[in-house]
Amino acid sequence: MKAVITVVGRDRIGIIAAITKVLADTHVNILDISQTIMQNIFTMVMLVDLSNLNCEFSRLGELLNEVGKELCVDIRLQREEIFTSMHRI
Repeated sequence: MKAVITVVGRDRIGIIAAITKVLADTHVNILDISQTIMQNIFTMVMLVDLSNLNCEFSRLGELLNEVGKELCVDIRLQREEIFTSMHRI
């Protein structure tokens, strides 16, 4: 199973490190990543593999939300099929 993680917020040191630590701790593999900073606004989109996830999907979302609150960024976790369905033209 795959998921899409999106991150948006004011740029600051440690965003990628904090998010990837949660992913490593929960055995989530990053398949693809795109990150940019637009006028001090940090944006990142990741495609991740959840095949070896060692917790519930909802728990991963909670962990990412906790990190997002600490860093003052918005982090969204969506299953790939839901993300794809929502963004079809």
